[in-house]
Order: sequence, then structure tokens, then C-alpha cells
Amino acid sequence: MWEVGTSFRLLRSRAAHAVHQPWIDQVRPRVAAAGLDRGRLAELIPPDAPDGYVPDFLNPAPAGPAPTLAAELARVLAAPAAQVRHDLDRLREAPGGLGPRARALHAEPRAQLPALAEEITAYWEVALAPYWARVRAVLDADIFHRARQVAEHGAAALLNDLHPSVSWNHSALRLGRRRRALARNTAGAGLLLIPSAFTGPGPLTLVRPPDPPQLAYPARGVGTLWASRPVVRGGALAAVLGRSKALLLAELDSPASTTELAARTGLSAPAVSQHLTALRDAGLTTAHRTGRSVLYARTATAESLLAP
Repeated sequence: MWEVGTSFRLLRSRAAHAVHQPWIDQVRPRVAAAGLDRGRLAELIPPDAPDGYVPDFLNPAPAGPAPTLAAELARVLAAPAAQVRHDLDRLREAPGGLGPRARALHAEPRAQLPALAEEITAYWEVALAPYWARVRAVLDADIFHRARQVAEHGAAALLNDLHPSVSWNHSALRLGRRRRALARNTAGAGLLLIPSAFTGPGPLTLVRPPDPPQLAYPARGVGTLWASRPVVRGGALAAVLGRSKALLLAELDSPASTTELAARTGLSAPAVSQHLTALRDAGLTTAHRTGRSVLYARTATAESLLAP
């Protein structure tokens, strides 16, 4: 859910982005075509919210290292009505105040949250699911690096390396971008570190006792997230999968529909569909519906097969 909120806010901004522009160019038209740029989520994550605020109830503390969207949405649906209203009251400070759907959510959280969860699921399928294998690889690599830092040099080395605005000194964690102090006796136990691809240039914090404070920070390697990846094993892979299937995997450097792949490769649409079905059954591609079309994307397994 951290990636849902921060990525949606990035799409709402009209400014160019040095890192995520390739993703924005692909996803923004799909989000608009699905009407998601003017729905419930758009009212909860306006581009001009104070300090880039995303309602806290949309970011429940993860129950484990790799929560599913369904698990996190279950937490969102279970958010106390008082918490939802508190977060929306803060959002009133944005220019224009609350939109009509946000006002309805404020009035009847229990009745309105299921529709919000459905819209979040639709956004996930359009904007994040086709790219998730690539995003997840960056996040996992960051976690591996941080775990090794702790093992070799201790927690202080990890905290001092997260971001220039974060430092650990004399048993105190200092957050240069946070306006209010975070006292141990008023926060939940521990500290939850969340690497993110879309947080932006600085870390974000969420404090909601009794959950541990959450610190979302820019993951290492985000700068190369959307870089084209040369296929160096195409010939060997074609010998195993066949030329057409290997060609389609190589073309899925960014998610695409059957029609797009047929136009790019010269294969017929029925042939492309047949090959993609076989690749999906083998765990090498995933399919995600976006309106009337279906986008195909490579899985992490396929990425590893094509890696140098």
C-alpha cells in the first residue's frame, strides 16, 4: 500500500520526473482511460495535499516482509471509523477541501470502504501489477543490502546510510524532514523500515500507536528501475523455448497487449496469444486486465532468464 499511495501521487503531479517518466508515460493514459484519475483514490491523494500527505489508514503496518495486496486491503477495510475520519479531517487542509466521495467516506466509513478497496485493486492491476516483478526485485535487493549492513556493521551503520536526512547519534534517531519530535513513550514499539520505489527524494514517516512507527525511504537502485535491459541469452533461450516465445519475452521489457506485441514482432495476434498462454502457464509471464485489454508482463523468473 505504500507503493499504491506514493505512485498514485506521482501520477497526479504534472511535473516531469527524471527516474519514473517511462513508467508515467505508459501508465497515466491507462489510469485516465479507467477513470481512476477522477475517482475515490484521486480525492484521497490530491497532488496538492499538505506535505504530500496520504491518509494514514491507507498504509497499515505490514504483518510480514512480503504482504499481499489482499492482506493489506483487509487491514484497510478494518480501519476504525474514527481513524478514517481523523485522517480525512487532516486532508481538509488541502486546497478545495474534501471531494464528494471523500465526504461520503467521512460520513459512512464502513459503507464506503469496500468501494475504495475495489478501486485500489483496479489501480493496482493497471499501474503496478504488470511492473511488480521489476519493482519487487529492487526492493528485495535493498532489503538484502540492509540486512548485510546490520550483520557486518550494526544497526547504526544501517540507519546512517538510509538517507542524508536520517541519522543515528547517541541513542537518538534524528529525522531532518520531520516537523514534530517522535518520543519513544508515545510511539509504538520498534521501528519498521520500508524501502520504496516511489516515495520521492526523501523519506516518509507514519506514527500510529500501538503499531511501530514506519519509515519509508527511497530504495537503492531505483535510478535504474526503468532502464532497458539487453537480452544477452536470447539465442540460448530460443533453443529451449522456441524463437517466437523467446522473442516475445524480449519484447516484454515493458508490459504490452497481444495487439501491441503482434505489431512489434510481425507474428499474428492468435499466434501471440497462444505463445503468451504457454509462457504464462510456465510461470514466465503474468496477465493483467486494464479495461478491455490485457497487459502481459515478465515475471521475476523470466527476468532472471534474460539477465546478463
